[in-house]
Amino acid sequence: MKSRKLIGVYTGLLIIAVATMIMLWRLKTMPKAEVFPRDYPEIKEEGILRLVTEYNQSGYYVAGDTIEGFQYELSQAIAQLSGLEIQIFLEMSLAESFDMLEENNCDAVARNIPITSEIKEKYLFTEPIVLDKQVLIQRTEAANNGLKPIRNQLDLAGKTLYIPKDSPAQLRLQNLGHEIGDTIYVIEDELYSGEQLAIMVAKGDIDYAVCDQQTAVLSQKQLPEIDIKTDISFTQLQSWAVRKDSPILLDSLNSWLEQIRKNGTFDKIYKKYYK
Repeated sequence: MKSRKLIGVYTGLLIIAVATMIMLWRLKTMPKAEVFPRDYPEIKEEGILRLVTEYNQSGYYVAGDTIEGFQYELSQAIAQLSGLEIQIFLEMSLAESFDMLEENNCDAVARNIPITSEIKEKYLFTEPIVLDKQVLIQRTEAANNGLKPIRNQLDLAGKTLYIPKDSPAQLRLQNLGHEIGDTIYVIEDELYSGEQLAIMVAKGDIDYAVCDQQTAVLSQKQLPEIDIKTDISFTQLQSWAVRKDSPILLDSLNSWLEQIRKNGTFDKIYKKYYK
């Protein structure tokens, strides 16, 4: 009697296991829902422009009871010109931001994205919004027991540099290692942004980090212990990104950005955060 019960239990478990396997197989082989193109006509009809940016002073952040950030203020200027409602999503990972774009969860990645030939094959980019470059964040001589900051890139040999995950600095540092003929150890931090890594350098938790100059300038205002004078890369054009199937949105964004530049709004926003 007992053995019959066990057989019944095992049979039931086997049926459940087989049913689960069949269900998983069907899910894997099921065609994915079609993602329809979403360009400016669809955005205008809905009245909502969805942007994804990062949570920091360059993107979007909360200061007291107000919302600030370079990209946020640009988006609000665009809202006034376009009459569209702006919805902002926050995502620190650039790779995840591009995933959101491809899945139609947002209409544009509103970050200072370096334009490279590789990335231009996948996305459309607005006219350059800022010029930027990658810089080394290290402690000043006064904050580092009299040790002078690195000025020659050759001296990066054997050093460990921290960068945010998906940072464009990764490729540059790989190339720089080849250029100097030595190893530069690079650690991609999955948790911290460039601003947070700058804080860690200032506190002495790590010795070196690399981030874009705009972020470094903002960080240095709060962290006089850091030195940001050593360049890692050449100056790069940086822009917002949209999908390849959103050319009308691209033209609209370029038009709004041009108007913002002409009426002086862009200069006011830029100087507030970067000068």
